[in-house]
Amino acid sequence: MTVEIRVPSLPESVADATLVGWRKKVGDTVARDENLVDLETDKVVLEVPSPVAGVLTEIRLQDGATVKGGQLLALIEPAAAGQAATASAGTAAPAAAAAAAPAAAEGTAGKLSPAAKRVVAENQLQPGQVAGSGRGGRVSKADVVTHLAAKDSPAPVAPPAQGAASARAARSDQRVPMTRLRARIADRMVQAQATQALLTSFNEVDLKAVVDLRARYKDAFEKQHGVKLGFMSFFTRACVEALKRFPVVNASVDGNDIVYHDYFDIGVAVSTDRGLIVPVLRDADLLGLADIEKAIGAYAARARSGSITIEELTGGTFTITNGGVFGSLLSTPIVNAPQSAILGMHKIQDRPVVVDGQIVIRPMMYIALTYDHRIIDGRDAVQFLVTVKQVLEDPARLVLGV
Repeated sequence: MTVEIRVPSLPESVADATLVGWRKKVGDTVARDENLVDLETDKVVLEVPSPVAGVLTEIRLQDGATVKGGQLLALIEPAAAGQAATASAGTAAPAAAAAAAPAAAEGTAGKLSPAAKRVVAENQLQPGQVAGSGRGGRVSKADVVTHLAAKDSPAPVAPPAQGAASARAARSDQRVPMTRLRARIADRMVQAQATQALLTSFNEVDLKAVVDLRARYKDAFEKQHGVKLGFMSFFTRACVEALKRFPVVNASVDGNDIVYHDYFDIGVAVSTDRGLIVPVLRDADLLGLADIEKAIGAYAARARSGSITIEELTGGTFTITNGGVFGSLLSTPIVNAPQSAILGMHKIQDRPVVVDGQIVIRPMMYIALTYDHRIIDGRDAVQFLVTVKQVLEDPARLVLGV
């Protein structure tokens, strides 16, 4: 009996998806749970695995199509019991052949982002030909586009002699459609700017106490919990304490109503090859430092591999973004609507400051709170930042709850 392959159910917040690319073609043998096609939503790339081993007999929708939950994608003719084993062995054969290929090509193939895989396949490239600029050599779509542009560009020519007629080498522009995620980010940023009264307040934090605490306990912490002690856990806990004292910063606007949330779902911005996404730490007030570090690490890994789920990106009452990892010293982050505020962390930099009448060198960080001035007054915003500052400069407050 022919098996139908349909678009998986999409969450209520996601209306449709784009068919990024088929991994198989008609007539190919497929194994059970083997990925058939990639679907890109506004937030994540979804893989559609085969529920059975068999042969792909028909493809109903082509690359680039917009699809909705439950829509028919393809048909598979299931294999008999004996054939299923053959199908599985058949899919293993290419892997064995790939093992004999150059190690560099094999390693690079495993580091292609979903969007990069599609462009590589469309242009009949070998994965090992493209140099990756991401972490650990991961190849993004931009890397593939750059490789193609360099491949097609003419050889460089010597500049014309001074005073001679200017002869410019041929130049070209490349028009690349936005991914759904990039388009969604653009829409949300414009929407936030257009519908909220955004204002940013700043403060600075002396992180010496946190730096000393990490240096003192980092080895014992990692040995005990199996994860490194970073700064994000301290900032997350500090923000939760501040949100408890100033609940309007944790609220959102719904029409003419202010919705106050009695829970603390903290979004943590993560940069990926496809753009910025914001996984959510549910009930962050109930998480210890180790729980927060583990959750952030797991989210970041799944986000960069394209395996994070839509549910993990949905919701959130407040967001923290860390531009300091890229060297940013100061910025004004944009609120992640419908939230009403976002905290921006920045680069830790040794600076001279006055402490008890003496000039000393301390690890300082500027922090920024962008907030919706329609419901959050400047007093609340400033006191929120002061609370974050106080907790970070005296981490014992996290234990004592003061």
